[in-house]
Amino acid sequence: MRHQSSGHCPACGGVHAAEACPTARGSRPAPPADLALIDNLVAANRILAHQQVVDGFGHVSVRHDKDRSRFLLSRSMAPALVTTEDILEFDFDGNAILPNGPAAYLERFIHAEIYRRRPDVNAIVHSHSPAVIPFTVTPVPLRALYHVSSFLGSGLPVFDIRDVAGDTDMLIRNSGLGAALATSLADKPAALMRGHGSVAVGSTLQLAVFYAIYLETNARMQAGALRLGPITYLTDKEAALSTETTNNQATRAWDLWKLQVSKSS
Repeated sequence: MRHQSSGHCPACGGVHAAEACPTARGSRPAPPADLALIDNLVAANRILAHQQVVDGFGHVSVRHDKDRSRFLLSRSMAPALVTTEDILEFDFDGNAILPNGPAAYLERFIHAEIYRRRPDVNAIVHSHSPAVIPFTVTPVPLRALYHVSSFLGSGLPVFDIRDVAGDTDMLIRNSGLGAALATSLADKPAALMRGHGSVAVGSTLQLAVFYAIYLETNARMQAGALRLGPITYLTDKEAALSTETTNNQATRAWDLWKLQVSKSS
């Protein structure tokens, strides 16, 4: 994680530059995040790229393990290239705790506003995975057609930025838009974003990554199945029972994905 070095800060006594002091900015300092959490966040970036859920764009964050009012997110860069040195810390207003650092993602407000409204969420993935996009611009709902993607249930909310801001560049570039997206997401595990992509959330980093990957997988399979004929989707009860099972086994897939990216790096 990037740090700014200097002498003792006159505002809080910490060892950092005065202009970088979170206390001086009205925010109390937090203990450093666990190194294992940062390593897993780096791995999550690499996994999502390896699984072709993100490319040069998209991002994944995790809630700070020592301060639940903060989250960790990489600086603005391609996810496959993220290292531990690229991880930054943010508050729920989308402010970097250490200012004047590297450029942050424009859409960090997605993460900030969902964390603010969803205490059950500890990790978030935003992606533009290609198979999902058609389901954001057509009336066909993205639904669970097999057990591994059962978290989709009978469909997901679709956020249309025009409903709150008219014509835009489609980016969630401020707190107001982030709040509108978070409201559309409600208590669901994922939401689609018209003409843009999706957001997936989880109680753990491993689960959020799992959801993002199988969101894309189900979209590919559903598009293919629709060309063959009518689909028999999971019932609501089947989806609920399957989700309970697969949520408890998400780390099984995570261990494989993490091994694959460690071998390729």
